[in-house]
Amino acid sequence: MSDNQRLGSSFRDPSGFIYQKDGCLLRQINPSYFPTFTSLKSSGLLDDLIRANLVVPFEEVDLTLAHSTEAAAVIKPEKVALISYPYEWSFSQYRAAALATLQIQRRAIEKDMVLKDASAYNIQFHNGNPVLIDTLSFEPYTPGKPWVAYRQFCQHFLAPLVLMSHVDVRLSRLMASFIDGIPLDMASTICKPMTRFNAGVGMHLHLHAKLQAKAAHEERRATPQGAFGKNALLGLVDSLNGLIEKLSWKPEGTEWANYYNETNYSESSMGEKHRLVQDFLDLVTPLPEMVWDLGANNGEFSALASKRGIQTVAWDIDPAAVEKNYLMRKGDTKMLPLIQDLTNPSPAIGWANQERESLIQRGPVDVVMALALIHHLAIGNNVPLSDISQFLSRIGKWLIIEFVPKEDSQTQKLLAAKEDVFPHYHRDAFELAFHNAFEIIRKVDISGTQRTLYLLKNRSH
Repeated sequence: MSDNQRLGSSFRDPSGFIYQKDGCLLRQINPSYFPTFTSLKSSGLLDDLIRANLVVPFEEVDLTLAHSTEAAAVIKPEKVALISYPYEWSFSQYRAAALATLQIQRRAIEKDMVLKDASAYNIQFHNGNPVLIDTLSFEPYTPGKPWVAYRQFCQHFLAPLVLMSHVDVRLSRLMASFIDGIPLDMASTICKPMTRFNAGVGMHLHLHAKLQAKAAHEERRATPQGAFGKNALLGLVDSLNGLIEKLSWKPEGTEWANYYNETNYSESSMGEKHRLVQDFLDLVTPLPEMVWDLGANNGEFSALASKRGIQTVAWDIDPAAVEKNYLMRKGDTKMLPLIQDLTNPSPAIGWANQERESLIQRGPVDVVMALALIHHLAIGNNVPLSDISQFLSRIGKWLIIEFVPKEDSQTQKLLAAKEDVFPHYHRDAFELAFHNAFEIIRKVDISGTQRTLYLLKNRSH
């Protein structure tokens, strides 16, 4: 991104926007929102939410850093290590983000403010906590006025969570197709057979969907009219909170949920692999600030980086593995487990394909780890080794990668279900395919296995 350029994701809100200047992310506050921002600060709400780890901390900076002369104020939010999206979250991450949003709304009401936006994209995981990153999402409470963001909350949080809990956890992927939230009529139709006797779902999803459809037919809003006092608002928040707290999903039954219990590594080989990964991390210069672990499963090796204080994103295709990783490592403030299908990675979506960045656009990072992964891509998904090299060279400056040969039992499992049409899948071909993009710094055969661990340096960085 060039300097002093607005972010593609920050154009919808007339209150202000995010932009980059002098290598920093800044938020300009427009004159129309400045009185509300002043009230927001004087109410003590922002300080309260920042202390509770519910809003990203920020500092006010000089107006000379403004994007344009019409700015009323400029703030500098604390940097979030990686922007992630709802369709990349595990079930418990999604639920934590929903509950954080409701807690923010409850605290706001108590300070005579309300959330005017309840977008899931306004929540990010920062130092292990779901936090609101849009400081301009508040407006003064108006007595009798319904919660204007109720519908948005239901489309962005409630509908996805109900579908994930009651139908299929993978339905969170619908958020990648419906950037404004899953339509309530669609969600209601999909989950109604499983939730017809759930009173909370009936009120906030099924009935809400009917009222919304009726309002659209009559060309008026679906928001209830009439008196809607502060107690009613708090009651609505508590009702949603209770419903979401009861939603659950048990991470089991998926292909990779118990991978490390079924791997062909002996205890000594696994120990050596741990040691080698740590040694390779020590060889990376300068000291890495960010590591992406691709195919991370439950974060066994991701934690080797995060425990060193390195921001670490543990990507995996399996929702159960990511869920287990998140639940196991809640105290690890440097770890962010996320769902990612590398054969169909998160695309750039939204207006002009610029509102939400693709996986590649969020790189390159200092180190990419690809352990016990390449055989799944090359043999399981027929991706040529040269294409894998090209992809990894776009997202990582250094690469710690494990080559798993055909003779390995895990590769044999993949070949058992398909014809072996991979004559060029061997170690020499692997090194040749990666030669143009990467320099081999170290390679070590892992004792007790037929696998080799490589430390590669990107020739372009």
